[in-house]
Amino acid sequence: MVDMDIYEDSRTVSRSDLAAWLRQLANQLESDGRLFYGAAGAVTVADTVRCELEIERESETEVSVEIEFSWTEPTRVKVANEEEPAKDDEAAQPTEATPEAAS
Repeated sequence: MVDMDIYEDSRTVSRSDLAAWLRQLANQLESDGRLFYGAAGAVTVADTVRCELEIERESETEVSVEIEFSWTEPTRVKVANEEEPAKDDEAAQPTEATPEAAS
């Protein structure tokens, strides 16, 4: 499986702004489980997630904190009334409009 980046943003903010952003994310998770990003993007977080907190000293003067959570989306199940793709021999034959369909 290939990783696909959906959204990434990097910026420098104050500690207070960081706390506000984390509270906003927490509120979104608590309310309906959707995290909003970018201009109009959203992703729905599963009810159960795997989470990881990593605190690392990058150098003498730099420390990083990474919060990561992931989940598996349910496999899409084919609905009984979904149409099958047309077979080659059927797709090659023209179809006629019936009077019922034209009205």
